[in-house]
Amino acid sequence: MTDKIREECAVIGTSLKCEEAAGVVYNGLLALQHRGQEGAGIALSYNQSIIVEKDIGLVNEVLTEKVLATLPKAKTAIGHARYSTTGSNTIKNVQPFLTEYLTGRIATAHNGNITNAKQIRSMLEKEGLDFSATSDSEVVSSLIAYNVIIQKDLIKGVVEGAKILCGAFSLVLMTGDKKLVAVRDPHGFRPLCIGKNEYGIAVASESCALDSCGFDFVRDVKPGEVIIVENGDITYSNVELTANKQGLCIFEYVYFARPDSIIDKLSVYEARFNMGRMLAIEHPVEADVVCGVPDSGLEAAMGYAYQSGIPLVSGFVKNRYIGRSFIYPSQLQREHAVKIKLNPLRATIEGKRIVLVDDSIVRGTTSAKIISSLRSTNVKQVHMRISSPPFRHTCHFGTDIDNEKNLIANQLSIDEICQRIGADSLGFISVEGLKKACSKSSLPFCTGCFNNDYGTNSVKMSKYMLEE
Repeated sequence: MTDKIREECAVIGTSLKCEEAAGVVYNGLLALQHRGQEGAGIALSYNQSIIVEKDIGLVNEVLTEKVLATLPKAKTAIGHARYSTTGSNTIKNVQPFLTEYLTGRIATAHNGNITNAKQIRSMLEKEGLDFSATSDSEVVSSLIAYNVIIQKDLIKGVVEGAKILCGAFSLVLMTGDKKLVAVRDPHGFRPLCIGKNEYGIAVASESCALDSCGFDFVRDVKPGEVIIVENGDITYSNVELTANKQGLCIFEYVYFARPDSIIDKLSVYEARFNMGRMLAIEHPVEADVVCGVPDSGLEAAMGYAYQSGIPLVSGFVKNRYIGRSFIYPSQLQREHAVKIKLNPLRATIEGKRIVLVDDSIVRGTTSAKIISSLRSTNVKQVHMRISSPPFRHTCHFGTDIDNEKNLIANQLSIDEICQRIGADSLGFISVEGLKKACSKSSLPFCTGCFNNDYGTNSVKMSKYMLEE
């Protein structure tokens, strides 16, 4: 476990009137790379068949220029960028998943976590279905295909299959006959949005992908909604799935999403700016400058500076050639990556009292190293401010917080954490302050990782449950 909460996954799909689907999905995946860096893949509908290219690695490592040149021209395609929340990081678990059955085939890309995946797989195995992967997403694809056969209808099959799923799921599906399907779970845990241009429709995890591909943002997919797109037009949309309680993962606004995205009617940038303002109100301090930890602490730092009147400065130079630290396979490599990722900018901070703003503290190791690096530049004080509340609970809906014993907030008090990381003071935004910062969102929130208040019943499960 690293000292940052790990992303979940990215999904994208498009249905066009022209044969440019592969390029749209590739560009969209590049824009969504921040959501998953372990594997990537694309599936295209071509001549009543589905062609899949996928592998472990970043998008441009998997879908190279040579690979893209071999892909056929297609009007419909889906794509996925993976971070493994269920199943090991092996090629067999990379998406999209292709499921073939007697009367057709579907490809599926999934963002989220299915908490009853093990039970569903056992049920399907009794019906004669085989599984080669250890990912809940393969279970989703097989379940939908099985129900399409039983119902003898695409929409009914998707709906009846999705009704069985528990947990978080934003899905894009594609059939061999070029239909694109988008489904969002009834709680609305994970984002999914729709874009449109003169050539057709695209759906994606974040609106930044739509922007990058030349689509105008239309709206978010509603919780529980099923959408069918054919030949570049939406032919069906209806809320088919219901839940007693809705709750978008609020950490989408804190860290996961790109700041240029809009999720459920709220700008991610605006949400983070407001978090900084709330931090300044809840945890004021006398200081000379404010600086944010790149990248997701920058907008909150702007908000803190705006509210407090303390000047904002750039406190670090970031090595743009080092990826997010969790993509490295060993702890030793991750630790070395942290050391070379951020370098303090001495000219702006030396001799100053600093308000240092970051998005979260998980174990405290990264925060301690960052503060230590600041001390080496002879800063006078470091007052750390965090734009999320302390993490205390596990999450089973697509965010990798798998062991509460590893969370520093369950081991130490706030004062003890402050001492451990070497700060002069430490303040976390309150749960209510975070909700207030995100109050323009059209959905309520799941804040279970902070206060045990989940959008639905939380079922404890292992990341490797399908390998046990």
